Amino acid sequence: MSSFPELGGRLLVVYDGTCGLCNRAVRWLVWHDRLDRLRFTSSESENGSILLIRHRIVAPESRLIPTTILVVRNAGTPAEHILIRSQAVLAILDELPPPWPAIAGTLGLFPPSVLDVGYRLVARWRYRIWGRAESCPLPTPKDKARFV
Repeated sequence: MSSFPELGGRLLVVYDGTCGLCNRAVRWLVWHDRLDRLRFTSSESENGSILLIRHRIVAPESRLIPTTILVVRNAGTPAEHILIRSQAVLAILDELPPPWPAIAGTLGLFPPSVLDVGYRLVARWRYRIWGRAESCPLPTPKDKARFV
């Protein structure tokens, strides 16, 4: 279905590589993912673009970047499934060591529509507050294996 390397059941986090907030969040996630349950790709990468087009998040000829984080379960398999916005964030938190799964469970008590309001507000202001890079920063050699 795709040229994805075997992710071994790990979630694939697709993020905006030029967003200052997104890059800080990915660095934070790499640091806290002590159980090695996450992999990352930017929406500007080849793998990110394939996913965005396959799931009709952007059109094949589009140069647009999605305004949301995506989490892909079972990337590159027939069971591939996409989570977006707050549901993606909750899925990520659920993969981290304690106390993050409990925080995800507590936040999950709220309806997704309520959580997405907060998510959209942050997404709307992210470039103004955290800035925008000209290009996606490269991972450190130590963290390179976590990026596909």
